[in-house]
Amino acid sequence: MTDKLKIAFAQANPTVGALDANLAMAMDYVKRCEGKNIDLLVFPELFICGYPPEDLILKAAFVEAAMARVRDLATSSADSGLGIIIGTPWEEAGKVYNAVALLHKGKVETLRFKHDLPNYGVFDEKRVFAAGRVPGPISFKGVRLGVPICEDIWKADVCESLAETGAEIILVPNGSPFHQDKRDTRLNIVVERIAENHLPIAYVNQVGGQDELVFDGASFCINADQSLAFEAPSFSEQLIVSNWQRKCDGWYCEKGEISPTIDKLDAIWRACVVGLRDYVEKNRFPGVVLGLSGGIDSAVVAAMAVDALGKDRVHCVMLPYRYTSEESLKDAKACIDALKCRYDIVPIGDPVEKFNQVLAEMFAGTEQGVTEENIQSRARGVILMAISNKFNHMVVTTGNKSEMSVGYATLYGDMNGGFNPIKDVYKVQVYDLARFRNQNRPDGCLGPEGEVVPDNIITKAPSAELRPDQTDQDSLPPYEILDDILEQLVEKEAAIEDIIARGHDPKTVQRIQHLLYIAEYKRRQAAPGVKITSRNFGRDRRYPITNGFRDRTDDV
Repeated sequence: MTDKLKIAFAQANPTVGALDANLAMAMDYVKRCEGKNIDLLVFPELFICGYPPEDLILKAAFVEAAMARVRDLATSSADSGLGIIIGTPWEEAGKVYNAVALLHKGKVETLRFKHDLPNYGVFDEKRVFAAGRVPGPISFKGVRLGVPICEDIWKADVCESLAETGAEIILVPNGSPFHQDKRDTRLNIVVERIAENHLPIAYVNQVGGQDELVFDGASFCINADQSLAFEAPSFSEQLIVSNWQRKCDGWYCEKGEISPTIDKLDAIWRACVVGLRDYVEKNRFPGVVLGLSGGIDSAVVAAMAVDALGKDRVHCVMLPYRYTSEESLKDAKACIDALKCRYDIVPIGDPVEKFNQVLAEMFAGTEQGVTEENIQSRARGVILMAISNKFNHMVVTTGNKSEMSVGYATLYGDMNGGFNPIKDVYKVQVYDLARFRNQNRPDGCLGPEGEVVPDNIITKAPSAELRPDQTDQDSLPPYEILDDILEQLVEKEAAIEDIIARGHDPKTVQRIQHLLYIAEYKRRQAAPGVKITSRNFGRDRRYPITNGFRDRTDDV
């Protein structure tokens, strides 16, 4: 039995399915521990296969390969003398579990299985994993360690059982995705468990992007007296080394580095940048291309792309038509002057007019309207996809959550593309982010300091510029009103009567609800995008496309 432990935590960025790369990354962390007298190295949940692996778990060959890499890690790290706790899928008696393995002295010494499998929001682990029994402590160097996995600490029973069966320290491997205010939620949950069981809890979380999920790290430890021992930076890979000592009233983690808490807009910007960067990098695109309109959404996305990848990997294209204003052309150029990435102008007049010509006979006698406007958008989409095909750069789409909610985006037009960093950001917050980025360059961002979104783009009235003198408010309420209604409908699932009670016009609320429902088919075909809110379109919210329900108080 020892009275001192040095425990390291790998706040690392694995890639789902990249077993060899994840193994190599694990070995790199092992090497970084050499010469530091570290006793134990703890990795996040399912690190060896990446999180979330989804239906890869249903593939027996994948699970077997993941288990083999864990055994390889045990063998390769044997000479280090280091104990390793690593997350992995594990098959036993015909069932596959979300597991942690303790590796020590060249072998898989102990296994523990996740008990409480989440099955809500972005999680559907019950679909692919079997639930383990309530786990008991793991003995390491005479110390009894409780190792509940992520969701196992969100309810009282697992930690309570660990405390009752002699656990002295709680170490929690996590794959906990980011959304606004998630840090406070995690801290509150951990404090609840400590108040119940009087044991210190160390929480290690992965970092990086995986499809629409972004993991922010922000690993931390809280002692039994509820004091914060350490907190790692958000959105960056870290090896956190902590020193533990047994005292008369139990184990205590010595005070380490506590990173400053970043504010809400900073966190959202970094999440969008990390999500875009990892989507591009992990899918091996050389760069990205996007349409730059001179409007707020594309300007913010262009800035995010340069922050994520650097100016040399970002290609912006202005695609003007007769309704594109001189102001928009100037604003787009001013944006490029700030970002200094590649910029081309490709007029769409000829292809749009050709489309109109070939359809003229069929459309004779009809009024021009949305159909002709969508031809403009789809011509732009075709050109951007052609550029993507030719140079292998991924098209980034630029629609915000307000537009995605009510269907104010053109399928096979401006919705074309592979990824959308602001898909889960409401319009009002897009403006807030532009102002924030003009005054700040967050850590890890590759773009320039200073103004990157010209002030005129922020202050002018938003417009799709698909017809003369068009503005968004021709057919939508002001975005402050629209976004509040949408947040109530999407995030809160609020009743129409309750939304009206907030001071909104009944007809407007019912119309927005109707638009939200009928745009579901578009969202099913939209590019994935970074999850920012507690309920994004995609993994969080699964509404039927064919849907006759309306929560209404009178006819629209």
